[in-house]
Amino acid sequence: MKLFHSINDFQSTKKTILTLGTFDGVHIGHKKILERITQNTEEGKYESLVLTFFPHPRMVLQEKSEIKLLNTINEKTKLLEATGIENLVVHPFNESFSRLTAEEFVHTILVDKFQIQKIIIGHDHRFGRNRTANIDDLIAFGKEYGFEVEQISAQEIQDVSVSSTKIRKALNEGNMALANKYLGYDYFLNGTIVKGKQLGRTIGFPTANIHIEEDYKLIPKVGVYVVKATVNEETVFGMMNIGFNPTVNGEKQTIEVHLFDFEKDIYDQNIEVSLLHYIREEQKFSSVDALKEQLNQDRTVALDFVNLL
Repeated sequence: MKLFHSINDFQSTKKTILTLGTFDGVHIGHKKILERITQNTEEGKYESLVLTFFPHPRMVLQEKSEIKLLNTINEKTKLLEATGIENLVVHPFNESFSRLTAEEFVHTILVDKFQIQKIIIGHDHRFGRNRTANIDDLIAFGKEYGFEVEQISAQEIQDVSVSSTKIRKALNEGNMALANKYLGYDYFLNGTIVKGKQLGRTIGFPTANIHIEEDYKLIPKVGVYVVKATVNEETVFGMMNIGFNPTVNGEKQTIEVHLFDFEKDIYDQNIEVSLLHYIREEQKFSSVDALKEQLNQDRTVALDFVNLL
């Protein structure tokens, strides 16, 4: 996949089959559209292209927006590459870009820059200044400028419309089964392992503290999870706590993962953690011994879950 960091950087000698959107999560609904894009290239006659934006438009246009995203830009790039798309344009979204009228966007970008042959979009797509243009406007522009428009209906994506918003809600409720079903993969976090207070070692549950650089990444509901982690190309199961460690008077939120039967030094390494199942809420225990007893119960629940996979 060729990656372009601006619309102006894109170059191709072929016409394009295109879709556009934020594609946060690259979920099963998105993949229906992306599959259709790759199927329409007519075995190399045209090139497939995805246009997406960073930062997320809501971060720019809504002053008090605190939207958290399902993917970092690097995660989204990897997920899109896995779909077989040939070209990805990640365009910087800003206020001047948002002021383009629908016709300016179609004429100067879709037609002039991307040499569009066909656009394939979801059932609810809106575009142009203030998102005033809809599918009917796009069809009219297609007739004027000579490109095809294909719309994928909500019914076709799924009987219940999948959306990034519904996935965020499920994650904020700890509903991993629903979130992962809608995503089509297990929700994951990427970060660097840093040193914490190392209290876990003293009670037989050493943990790796995960630092996530991107503050816009959605961290799911506070609590204890069954996870699958990949570090240094090795995959291992474990359990993870997202929370404030109230039993030992923690003051800031941490993400700590305890890996089963794993004793390697992995400080400063990158780790990817997939969240499989929510075990329980975070609790404040009367003593460290009570916490240790609960962690042993959590470990049993997690291993039982893993053994059923």
